[in-house]
Amino acid sequence: MPPLIDPPSLLARYNRPGPRYTSYPTAVEFHDGVTDAVYREHLSRANARSDEPLSAYMHLPFCEERCAYCGCFVVITKHRDVAERYLDYLEREIDLLAAHLPDRRRISQLHWGGGTPTYYTGAQLARLFERFTTHFTLAPDAEIGVEIDPRVTSPEHLSVLRGLGFNRLSMGVQDFAPEVQEAVHRIQSYELTKSLVDRARELAFRSINVDLIYGLPYQSTRGFARTLEQVVTLRPERVAVYSFAFVPWMKAHMKHLPEESLPDANLKIELLGLAQDAFSGAGYRQIGMDHFALPEDELARALDARTLHRNFMGYTVQAAGDMVAVGVSAIGDVQGAFAQNTKKLNEYYTAIDAGRFPIERGYVLDEDDRLRRYVITQLMCNGHLDLAEVERRFGISFGEYFSSELAELTGPASPAADGLVQVDGRAIDVTPLGRMFVRNVCMPFDRYLRARTSGPKPVFSRTV
Repeated sequence: MPPLIDPPSLLARYNRPGPRYTSYPTAVEFHDGVTDAVYREHLSRANARSDEPLSAYMHLPFCEERCAYCGCFVVITKHRDVAERYLDYLEREIDLLAAHLPDRRRISQLHWGGGTPTYYTGAQLARLFERFTTHFTLAPDAEIGVEIDPRVTSPEHLSVLRGLGFNRLSMGVQDFAPEVQEAVHRIQSYELTKSLVDRARELAFRSINVDLIYGLPYQSTRGFARTLEQVVTLRPERVAVYSFAFVPWMKAHMKHLPEESLPDANLKIELLGLAQDAFSGAGYRQIGMDHFALPEDELARALDARTLHRNFMGYTVQAAGDMVAVGVSAIGDVQGAFAQNTKKLNEYYTAIDAGRFPIERGYVLDEDDRLRRYVITQLMCNGHLDLAEVERRFGISFGEYFSSELAELTGPASPAADGLVQVDGRAIDVTPLGRMFVRNVCMPFDRYLRARTSGPKPVFSRTV
């Protein structure tokens, strides 16, 4: 476990707004200049790379109720006919996508997220999966994952999903402490969660991931330590421990959380330290910024080989160069362009009826973006950046191109001076302490960040 932050001035210096870098450039740079026509052009380029596999993401946004911490795009309704209609249109978007990828149909990674995919019945999920696999072929070693909510997921759901070929489950826990669950409107017992994990083991799911969040209302070291003990007994292959992104200016439902009940930065660091201690003590390896994996897991092996990757679905060993995405709000990453679908159901349906992709906004990367994306991704994923490899890939002199960034990274009161990174003429390495602040380590390489952090309103959550 890295040492707790000392002195407090170090925490104060680095606990500032900053991106999570699930993409670079980040989604705040997306604009409406990326349209259906632009996306079609990039799909055409992707189709020409017919020997390479694809990653695919499908967004199923429906939930019966909203969790107070949720930062995802969801649709809250108990009206099942609304969700049924969405499936019809989602299948039509899949058809449209397949028509633009006639020569590239092999999938190495498929993920269903939400919302709550198991809001739907097993029969509905089977229907959707069969529509997708009518067009696309799953590679024999494909990661096929789905997010589930144990409160609404039945053993029958698991049987159907496993029968279809899903081999990975990701389930939210956040915190088992009753006072925390009550505050965030998510009542989910350890016993319920364990029963679902046990059933998944019986069905031979290859990997189970559990999500935790630190920084939620009323969390304490005692309560979170107990949650960590309980999660360790479940022995999931992977655990994600996310910092709560409190962004009430973006997510209005968060305004109802009692702000005085939120842990301060010092307590949040202590909670993260407890997680690092608990999982490392149980034999897990820390992966990237906020994940842990058993040593035999593919993520751990990829970390050792420095081949870990990251996309909108999280950390992965599948190095598919393009990711297609369907459903409202879904973001594709195709041949150097991000393309995000509209978040409004009526606009989504109108576009599909007109035979258009429901693209609302996106971003086309230039060469500098691609370079900086590679640098940030390597630091976020593998904690190591080989400077000679960067120069070989992009035809630059690293020291000249990034002279100001290196000065910011290594000068007085810098990440290097504070022990977060080690920098020499060959590499940049993130230290164990630096993992807690890896977003800050990456931020000097973000050419857009200064403009985004100097405005009157916050854009990003704090890094701690």
